[in-house]
Amino acid sequence: MKKLISLSVILLLLVSFFTVNSYAADKKKQAAVSKSAKVEVYYFHFTRRCVTCQAVETESQKAIADLYPVQAKKGLITFKSINLDVKGSDVLASKCKAEGQALLVISGHKRIDLTEKGFMYAKSSPEKLRAELKKVIDPLL
Repeated sequence: MKKLISLSVILLLLVSFFTVNSYAADKKKQAAVSKSAKVEVYYFHFTRRCVTCQAVETESQKAIADLYPVQAKKGLITFKSINLDVKGSDVLASKCKAEGQALLVISGHKRIDLTEKGFMYAKSSPEKLRAELKKVIDPLL
């Protein structure tokens, strides 16, 4: 009876040891995957645009190019301007949940909407838009 109890305890310890090691390995793998996730910045717009709408695109694109030249070259971060009036753009807009003009940062399952800040800062304070983009994108890279 003592042997059976001792054997059960040893077996239980071995199983728990392998479970903990497996869990730790999975956590490391998840961290590595999330750190290499691609960041996509989308600016959805219509053909007819005002000066502010054009500034949102120009300043966002310039900020990405200036702040992340290495990551952009490696394809880890991209900026795409999508005209919603062009046939076929509705598929991507639907995927990104953009129902109109929008400035979105998307990485994996994360979707950050910077539309309001984009329109607030692009023309009058582009440095603030740049700071907002950096604040959102840095943790994703």
